[in-house]
Amino acid sequence: MSHKRHKIKEQEVKGLKYFKAISQMLESLHHVGCDRDRAGNRLLYMDQYVSLLLLYMFNPICTSLRSLQQASELKKVQRKLGVPRASLGSLSEAATVFDSEAMIEIIGKLGVQLKPITARDKLNDLPGILTAVDGTLLKGLPKIAWALWIDDKHKAVKNHVHFEILKGVPVKATITEGNGNEKDVLAETVEAGRIYVLDRGYAKYGLLQTIRNHGSRFVCRIRDNYLGAICEERAITAEARAAGVVRDRVMRLGSDPKSSDITEPVRVVEVTCTPHRKRGHTGRGGPEQSETLAIATDLMEVAADVIALIFQYRWTIEIFFRFYKHVLGCRHLLSYKNNGIELQTYAAIIACMLISLWTGRKPTLRTYEMLCWYFTGMADEEELLGHINRLQKIA
Repeated sequence: MSHKRHKIKEQEVKGLKYFKAISQMLESLHHVGCDRDRAGNRLLYMDQYVSLLLLYMFNPICTSLRSLQQASELKKVQRKLGVPRASLGSLSEAATVFDSEAMIEIIGKLGVQLKPITARDKLNDLPGILTAVDGTLLKGLPKIAWALWIDDKHKAVKNHVHFEILKGVPVKATITEGNGNEKDVLAETVEAGRIYVLDRGYAKYGLLQTIRNHGSRFVCRIRDNYLGAICEERAITAEARAAGVVRDRVMRLGSDPKSSDITEPVRVVEVTCTPHRKRGHTGRGGPEQSETLAIATDLMEVAADVIALIFQYRWTIEIFFRFYKHVLGCRHLLSYKNNGIELQTYAAIIACMLISLWTGRKPTLRTYEMLCWYFTGMADEEELLGHINRLQKIA
């Protein structure tokens, strides 16, 4: 028996005034994609489409493109967001017409407004912005013809994300087919002035050299069976030993054929820890056993215990992926076009940044739920502000 589709009501949409914080920034998107509108009869513009995407992120009643179309019919939504009634065809076409690259400038402007949220004195004076990089799969339907993964019946896209650790928000994303090479994508998107925190899937010496060539630094886990010539064995301080550091040395990495991949010696810090293990379908993980991680870095003057702490924070990007897929609803793709998926992804990044700007804290499930209660009219503004004030007192 089919279920009757829920019809969105005016009273179920509240708090749209909070979107005014970004409305002026979105105005720069208004004429994107209008060059093909020679007849001058376009009704839905890119700034309006992005506003609707943000409404989708914050209102759990909106679960599909069709429900978003229905929301655009509400007078309150039209008045507060400045959007017209949008047809399903217009919303679908938007994924092709509006260039997702135009949203990167908006993300950059919001990023400038954000302040560090994670407070660790040891991380204050590092020579770069701590940036975790990793990729996550978004499994799709066979109809996504361009998204290669396993075979024609198992297709997916991969989202390659740059995540600023201290601010607790993503700042860049690149969409590829499921088999997209993470190392190649990072090599193409590396920026200056960052400290890239990477898992061992990125452990390619040529990539580490590329990061250095662009004026950035790296903290990267490498394989346990790494080879190289030892240049210096460093003493382990009591603080480093307490952090699990068992070895700290400077090396020229690589066997002879690959020794030229990275031109200067790097530091390898070995840390004993108990890794987080993914649980199987039974919900039970195996016995937790400590293991030693080898972490390569070109931060020669930073204390070994700080290197261990930096790599420990790499896990924050995994927490974001869970938030991105399970909370913001990005497991459900509104479009199967590459550009359309990027539009949805960039809207999710903006949503995370807005939560941080509104609350002064990194996005969490509890805060997101409170915002959703407010945007659906179940919580009033006093209750929302009370939640935000409690968060700031905890900080």
